[in-house]
Amino acid sequence: MVGHDIPDTAMGRCRVTSLRGTFDEDAERYDRARPAYPPALVRALAERTGLGPDSRVLEVGPGTGQLTVPLAEWGCRITAVELGPSLAAVARRRLRAFPRAHVEVADFERWPLPDEPFDVMAAATAFHWLTPGTGLDRAARALRPGGTLALVATHHVAGGSGDFFREVQECYERWDPATPPGLRLVGEDRTATDTAELAELAELGPVESLRFPREITYTARDYIDVLLTYSGHRALEPAARRGLLDDIRELIDTRHGGTVTKRYLHELLLVRNDGTR
Repeated sequence: MVGHDIPDTAMGRCRVTSLRGTFDEDAERYDRARPAYPPALVRALAERTGLGPDSRVLEVGPGTGQLTVPLAEWGCRITAVELGPSLAAVARRRLRAFPRAHVEVADFERWPLPDEPFDVMAAATAFHWLTPGTGLDRAARALRPGGTLALVATHHVAGGSGDFFREVQECYERWDPATPPGLRLVGEDRTATDTAELAELAELGPVESLRFPREITYTARDYIDVLLTYSGHRALEPAARRGLLDDIRELIDTRHGGTVTKRYLHELLLVRNDGTR
């Protein structure tokens, strides 16, 4: 539940840069706890972009390969640019069976784009970490005319163990003073990614949005693992983080029978480069 918009100011951008680095602190946990994306989403991405052995794919921020591995199963050539060396090492291990996929350790905003353009540029729950405007400008330059930018946004929405997510808000308000009071999850019918920035870039065409809701049931231990892969939780002071996670664990075990179900909404946004650049 914790999580706040970070203002696009110099101080805000410094905080964004700092938070981006937290994902690399525990790459094995990230790989273990973060779920793969729904097969239907991967299939829709592949079919709508015409992925195949001749396709060149650029992925930004692959983490440990939650999207990279299922995309590699389509036989395409993948270049994945990952900021964190530990995350990249795990992704390389998972991609050993796919010699046409390779991972580079670099900040995508400074990574030199190759001369040969890509058919698809993908980013799964990672594109929002890039400086506003920079990522889209580089996408327009990285893609061939007619190529596709494929973004996956993940939203935490109302559903699943509703009572738990209402009750757990008290834990966040107790341990994280930045938590807005009375914060509540909203339904997927009221949830959508803001695509205004995509629509404003002249080189890119209309945005197609596909939605894939799902629910995952976690034990208390597994749920804590997931929380420890979120930058907002990792950025808390150690004592506050321990107190928060202990309270959440106790809430799950004593009042919810040891498991909770979380509802996610994955949005697949597809937009083509119309080749005007």
